[in-house]
Amino acid sequence: MTTAATTPGSKSNTAPAIAAILAVSAGASLFLFWLIYRHPAADISSARFSFLPALNALLNGLSAVALMIGFMFVRARRIAAHRASMITAFVFSTLFLASYILHHYLHGDVRYPLHAALRSVYLPILASHIILAIVALPLVLVTFFFSLSGRILQHRQVARWTFPLWLYVSVTGVVTYAMLRLAQGQ
Repeated sequence: MTTAATTPGSKSNTAPAIAAILAVSAGASLFLFWLIYRHPAADISSARFSFLPALNALLNGLSAVALMIGFMFVRARRIAAHRASMITAFVFSTLFLASYILHHYLHGDVRYPLHAALRSVYLPILASHIILAIVALPLVLVTFFFSLSGRILQHRQVARWTFPLWLYVSVTGVVTYAMLRLAQGQ
């Protein structure tokens, strides 16, 4: 006996889409790991596109603002405005990712100075930022999948976890940039 929840093509059959999202997210995370830690920098002098870290921080900050605005809109039950804000946050995060990839392709990994102040604060923030970014990526994609495919109940359930993680990753992206710049200026 087949139920509507398990019929192929039914709205409830999300397993293939979720599996694809998880595969793409894992592939993206592995690619970034390779790019940052294994790929030699294309521009050792770091002369080309030196503005990219600041652009990355700006895009993270804009994403955080759009997320907060979207949260306020959904609380006010302004669904169309919420959707526009969340799509805006997604666009900013996507642009961030493209800029981040270009930066690391050109310049490689940028390390916090060994004896700079606040290193013991910076490293845990950076570690949590990286780990939660890896977790947030598939959650963001799943949340968008549920919303765009009309699965609003599932969207709400996942968004409760996605929103704080995505916001944390966006904000700590700005924080780590600022801390790194301050440490390099010491």
